Order: sequence, then C-alpha cells, then structure tokens
Amino acid sequence: MNALEHQLDYPFADSMPAAGTTQQVAPGVYWLRMPLPFALDHINLWLLRDEIDGQKGWTIVDCGIASDEIKANWEKLFDTALEGLPVLRVIVTHCHPDHLGLANWLCEGGDRKRWSVRLWITLGEYMLGRVMAAGDGSNAGGEGAARHFARHGLRDEASLDKLRNRKSYYSNLVPSVPGQYRRMRDGDALSIGGRTWRVVTGFGHSPEHCALHSEADGVLISGDMVLPRISTNVSVFDIEPEGNPLALYLGSLGRYETMVAETLVLPSHGKPFRGLRTRIGQLRDHHAARLAEVRAACAQKPCSAADIVPVMFKRELDIHQMTFAMGEALAHLHLLWLQGELKRVQGDDGVVRFNP
Repeated sequence: MNALEHQLDYPFADSMPAAGTTQQVAPGVYWLRMPLPFALDHINLWLLRDEIDGQKGWTIVDCGIASDEIKANWEKLFDTALEGLPVLRVIVTHCHPDHLGLANWLCEGGDRKRWSVRLWITLGEYMLGRVMAAGDGSNAGGEGAARHFARHGLRDEASLDKLRNRKSYYSNLVPSVPGQYRRMRDGDALSIGGRTWRVVTGFGHSPEHCALHSEADGVLISGDMVLPRISTNVSVFDIEPEGNPLALYLGSLGRYETMVAETLVLPSHGKPFRGLRTRIGQLRDHHAARLAEVRAACAQKPCSAADIVPVMFKRELDIHQMTFAMGEALAHLHLLWLQGELKRVQGDDGVVRFNP
C-alpha cells in the first residue's frame, strides 16, 4: 500500500470475493470480481437486490469482457448466488470492454437463456459501444489509431504494426451489443430494491459515464471515475483528435466532492473505500503535478506526445499500455494547448509538437 492509500479507509481490509462468489458490502449490495488479461487484472462488478413490477430479482451493474472464464464464473453465480431469482436488468456504467463486453450475453440470460432483460446505459456510451463493436477498429487499435499515434510521435514500426493488427481488439472483447436499450440520463432516480440511486454522469474517461449514488445510504458505485489506487485513464484518441478530455474529467470530479465525506465508494478496480474527498484531492494533485512536468518539458524543447510518455511514465510499457500512455500524454498537452499555454506545430516530419 502506498502513502496515498494510507490516507483512505478500506472497511473490508484485504477481504475480497473469490471468483464465482459474492461479498456483501451494504444491505442488498454484493461485490463480485472478474479476471482481466491485462496488467490491470480484475474488474469489480455489482449485484443488487431488486424488484420490478412485483417481480423480485437482481440488477447487475457492469459485465466483464467476453471470455469463457468470466462466463463460467457468471454461470456459477446464477446457480448459487441468485436464490432462484432472475436478473431483471443489466446496467452498464460505460462502453469500455471490461464493462460492456458481456452485456448482450447477460441480457439474454447466459448460456441457458434464463431470462431476457433490457440493457440500461447512457446514450453516449451506447452509441460509441455500438460503433466500436461493429469492428471498424477502436481507440486501442486499427489503422486509425496507428495514424493518430504516429502523428504524435510514435514512429517505431514494430509498435505501429501491433496497433494496426489490433483492429479487432474491441470487437473480440465486446462481440455484440444489445439492439435495444433503456436510456439513463444525468439526475435520473432509479429505484432498485427499495433504494433510490441517482445517476451522476461524468466525462473525460468515456463519453457519458454513469455512476450511481445512493445518498440516503451513503454509497457510490463510481465505475472508473474515482478509483482508489490508480488514476483514471483520460486520453485523446483518434475518434476525437482535438479533444480536451482532461478538462472534462477534472470538471466532473466536482460532482462527487459534494457527497458526504464518509460515502462508501464502490470502484470498478481496487477495493471499496471511504475517503472520497481525500481521494479527489489526490487525483487533482496528481494531474497538477503531471501538468507541471509537461510544462517544464515543453519549455526545454518542442515535445510530441511520444516525448512526454517517458516523462509521465517511468516504466516499461507493452503496446496495450502504450496506447493509454500516449493518449494520456496528449490529454495533458491538449489541456495546456487549448487554454493557451502551449502552441502546437506540425513539423516537416509530420509530427505534432507543443511548445510555450
């Protein structure tokens, strides 16, 4: 545990659910963990007791990627943890593969087609998920991603080839998205199991991320917007090449600062914690420090995003991590550029660089 983590309270300490099991974290709220084949090796999912139109059952929040291992874990949970009751709806916080991947399979009742229920998601997340699942590449791979990162200084041909060959990255992890959905909007009040959850949208990490806040119970399902151990990835990708996601993300953090200090935060990665305002302060400090590094580097010489990556990330990166590192370096450059501190110039070599 690092020094910043010591400033947070982890009410369940090191206790966490094993694969295919649940752990109660609040009345009617259960924690699940599913494996991921990345450096970030797990995702937290949530199972909520529910009742719709007199039918008792469950609401699932987030899904995991499409994999046989995760499907098997879900099937075990269907047989052992649902008390013979059906799933009534599937809520997805945002369109990234670890959250949306198995949504269609879950809505259709798993391998044995136990039920047929609606996906609940915001419009922005649903539409981008549908676009990327269609197989035309994604933020993390394909020809567009390779061109985008090459323009910003990634010129290693082996890395660019790996990016081009990842054109099916998203569609492999999210093989299908339900053809219909129920739209969630900021401020909506969802009644789930007798508890009111308010939809809180956030931006910068994804188009229209949905967190769920039960003010009466002091519980926040934060998705990826507030994580306890790592900072949320905020990236400029090819689909919005002049975007300013870091400004959007920092602005969105203010939505959570008004929540009570002792709110129990249920994040998508890491362990449930208390200390929400402390963590938001840590995240703001983190990005302020990174912005200071970027200013200093650009004052020494014009810098591309590829030049900034080793300034911000002091470790070896695989191609998956490199896409997010490049995107995040560019997000910090763009915030300074779009607020007038830096200018950007495309060189004769085609690479975009930034300087004061």
